[in-house]
Amino acid sequence: MKRIVALVLTLLMLLGCAAFAEGAGLAKDVVVLFTSDVHCAMDQGFGYAGLAAVRDTLAADNHVVLVDNGDAIQGEPVGTMTTGEAIIDLMNAVGYDVAIPGNHEFDYGMERFLELTGKANFPYVSANFNKDGELVFEPYVIREYDGVKIAFVGVTTPRTLTSSTPKYFQDEAGNFIYGFMQDETGEKLYAAVQSAVDDAREAGATYVVALAHLGNEAAHAPYTYADLIANTTGIDALLDGHSHDTDQVVMKNKEGKDVVRSACGTKLAGIGYLRIAAEDGAMETGLYTWDNDVSAPELLGIKNDVSEAVDTASAALSEQLDKVVATSTVDLTITDPEAVDENGNAIRIIRNAETNLGDLCADAYRDQSGADIAVVNGGGIRSTIPAGDITLGDILKVHPFGNEMCVVEATGQQILDALEWGARNTPGESGSFLQVSGLTYEIHTYIETSCTQDENGMFTGVAGEYRVKNVKVGGEDLQLDKVYTFASHNYMLKNGGDGYTMFAGCNLLQDSVKIDNQVLIDYITGTLGGVVDERYADPYGEGRIVGVAEKPAE
Repeated sequence: MKRIVALVLTLLMLLGCAAFAEGAGLAKDVVVLFTSDVHCAMDQGFGYAGLAAVRDTLAADNHVVLVDNGDAIQGEPVGTMTTGEAIIDLMNAVGYDVAIPGNHEFDYGMERFLELTGKANFPYVSANFNKDGELVFEPYVIREYDGVKIAFVGVTTPRTLTSSTPKYFQDEAGNFIYGFMQDETGEKLYAAVQSAVDDAREAGATYVVALAHLGNEAAHAPYTYADLIANTTGIDALLDGHSHDTDQVVMKNKEGKDVVRSACGTKLAGIGYLRIAAEDGAMETGLYTWDNDVSAPELLGIKNDVSEAVDTASAALSEQLDKVVATSTVDLTITDPEAVDENGNAIRIIRNAETNLGDLCADAYRDQSGADIAVVNGGGIRSTIPAGDITLGDILKVHPFGNEMCVVEATGQQILDALEWGARNTPGESGSFLQVSGLTYEIHTYIETSCTQDENGMFTGVAGEYRVKNVKVGGEDLQLDKVYTFASHNYMLKNGGDGYTMFAGCNLLQDSVKIDNQVLIDYITGTLGGVVDERYADPYGEGRIVGVAEKPAE
């Protein structure tokens, strides 16, 4: 019943958006619809067909502009198998007006990303994405309605350099040639955005809207949305992504003026909006939400040009993706099987604690490589696998990035540094958190992290006491001067992904020998005989990673 009521309220909201009285130079309201972190969810939540229906409904009585705040082209098999092109085609079909790059827009390589932007029927903008100091895209775009100009300024998190593949931003010698105006203080980023805002105002913009992929995670300071707003002026509203939250915030800018900030979650479960009232220019942000298990296009029978495009894209992939490759007798999870947040949603733990799926993925790397130790970053394990048949699509959802297995020779000290770097934010989340095979370790969270990093967010050392302790390999204490064979993927071992610099220069024994999802498939279908069994029954794993919240008594 709750879902039926929510559905009715949502439809009434969409159908009842009449324009206000003429004023402030506008004949009718301007509604900026925005999406973020769609991650290839073309037919989930509202779906692209539902998004188009929302846009068309609002356009009957309002000026509507549709924007995307990044991380659209990666995250599901349709993205992996077309290296993003299918999603660009769908965004063209929906009719986006402007977009910005998120950190995962670069996951198929710089050349591919720039190729995809050329296929888009809408501009990408960014005030801080640059090559050798020169902006790659225009910093902003202006749209005009009833003679009133609205500027859209793009901002992408500098954390992209480590949350995508660092190699993609470097030249052949390993020097960073692409960047995001990063430094240790955030001042370069603030200055770049301020310059774009000032230029937009000089070009006649009455309103300036920042389209951002920054997020709210404290660990990402000084690059959060709050950092940017507090250190700039002239931004009227900031529409944000990256952290998958749905917070609606009003905060003060550098001059003490109110700025509205809005985020819309992920996977098209929400569509954000910014309404600029014709009557008085007042700004209001909010969300259209869809929390039903069945997508809006399926439940409502939405049929339009976009639904046809989605159906075509789905049909091209479904036969291959639906192929059953194995089975599981247990649920393999990335979330806590018991705890939920204040909204009743499952809490993701793959990025701060051991899970059975984390164990499985790490075991697959160790089994297929023959290494002493294997690790997989929690940010690279993206989707739960329920008990029952396992399809190719299920596997691709777990590992959508196309990373490739590598093995290096690494010292115990390098391995300890990697574990410490991965645990630096625990109990907070970090995509660099390591799921492990072949070793066990403790994280003493009462010890503050002393990891150091450079202006690009790359690991530079540990300045104080290690919070990672009691590391054992095969039941024996880790020896810091011993050389171990160490398996992971090219993202971490070759390209410094997530800031893992400690493996630079290591002797490379196996170089990108097998794609990550194939590693998992081969382990399950070969070594496990096609069945994930009770060995992985405990959703919290086998006790390989233990959190210690209080200092042990001496």
